[in-house]
Amino acid sequence: MISEGCEQCAKGGKLVLFVYGYCDERDCFYCPLGENRKNVTDVYANERKVESDEDVLEEAHRMDALGSSITGGEPQEALGRTCHYLELLKDEFGEEHHTHLYTGITGGRENMRRLSEAGLDEIRFHPPLEQWGDLHGTEWEDILYIAREEGLTPAFEIPGIRAEEEFLEFLDEGAADFCNVNEFEMSDGNFRRMQEEGFERKEDHMSAVADTRDEILDVMGDHERVYFCTSVFKDAAQHRRRLKRMARNVRRPFDDVTDDGTLVYGKTWADPERFEALGVPEEFYTVKSDHVEVAWWLLEEMVADGDLERGEIVEQYPNYDGHVVERTPVA
Repeated sequence: MISEGCEQCAKGGKLVLFVYGYCDERDCFYCPLGENRKNVTDVYANERKVESDEDVLEEAHRMDALGSSITGGEPQEALGRTCHYLELLKDEFGEEHHTHLYTGITGGRENMRRLSEAGLDEIRFHPPLEQWGDLHGTEWEDILYIAREEGLTPAFEIPGIRAEEEFLEFLDEGAADFCNVNEFEMSDGNFRRMQEEGFERKEDHMSAVADTRDEILDVMGDHERVYFCTSVFKDAAQHRRRLKRMARNVRRPFDDVTDDGTLVYGKTWADPERFEALGVPEEFYTVKSDHVEVAWWLLEEMVADGDLERGEIVEQYPNYDGHVVERTPVA
């Protein structure tokens, strides 16, 4: 089973809103946050640092977001801020804009009520690893029912450290709607701590941890409401497909969109009047303050024919800062 939030993520349609970098409840050895996100109060919309509400809305419009995921740190520890952004997004995009939130604490009924009233649709709980297998009869069982009573869809989202049948029991009992298991990963933020705990990366893999996936799939994988999210799929869904959505929205008529979601165009420092003299249609180029941007294939033809002296083919991300991936000289 894939939840509505996951379906949108698979399409690259979820805005990732990082609202708060602190997590005072515990310090998990597997926390993937890097130095720029851990223990900070900054807000990020996708990779964009947020300075105003307009930044959040602009980023959501840029990617034509179907919904938003709220993450941290611990979003419940900045509840006022979290609720503000939920209300902002719902006001802008309507009730159909699906929202889900990741949390490592229970929070209690008042938090569930406030989150629901602010527009949260789905809440995904990550209980402490040391309590896995002993969650029944605790506040973690209670909060699932409380969240549902307050109008939220309760679920689990856990790292794939090991298989745990108790999560299946919660699903069968109707307490939780689904359980997402994320392939266990090593990142720049947790690599040292993970090694200290005895974990190693898979051979020929950038991030996935060895010796955890097979056991989890054997024990939990057949349940219809368990979804195992691989590190490869997360990269494709959360990054490349999101970039493609952005690229389609912001591309100019002469920009090419690559399979990775980047934009490709040509750049030259020729006099703009040269393009007018050659009768180049306006939809194939645009004049900047100190250069001209043009269809890459047209730039190659014009340089080959001697109409232009030189230029370069530029590949860049479609996000707000337009980070350049590669420049290829044409001469």
